Amino acid sequence: MKILKRILLFIVALIAIALIAALFVNKDMNAEREIVINKPKKEVFDYIKYLKNQDNYSKWNQIDPAMKKSYTGTDGTVGFSYAWDSEKDDVGKGNQTITTIKDGERLDCDLHFLKPFDSKAKIYMGTTAINDSTTKVTWAFASKMPYPFNLMKLFVNMEKAIGDDFSTGLSNLKTVLEK
Repeated sequence: MKILKRILLFIVALIAIALIAALFVNKDMNAEREIVINKPKKEVFDYIKYLKNQDNYSKWNQIDPAMKKSYTGTDGTVGFSYAWDSEKDDVGKGNQTITTIKDGERLDCDLHFLKPFDSKAKIYMGTTAINDSTTKVTWAFASKMPYPFNLMKLFVNMEKAIGDDFSTGLSNLKTVLEK
């Protein structure tokens, strides 16, 4: 019985230490990646502002081409919303809504993940002309991990994981647009 109590106290102490440590772990989660595409800025922006085009370059859309999708509003305009539902945990369930468009410059969206866990994020895609026929595209993500889940940041490099997926998507985008 004493051994069982000691084991139980040890487990409780570990949980308490983890919860206390989580109080000091940053909750911010950010990722940003860039790529240069050999196309004029207008052409690139006019492609990325349509969320349905993400089927052609986003890593997550390509993981499960059979996921259920629904759309509300007019694609490429503020208020357009795209919802998805996938059986694959890497894709999950959620929606993305265009919140701001600075024509030719930047597309801002709200992301709401429902599965595998509930979370919200802000993303943007921006275009910057390098010259008349070359464009830098930036894809960025900002979110906060709720306590105590922020403790995962000590064990998983979330910036790298999300950033690597953005890099894959941007490489796919480059391939699609430079055909």
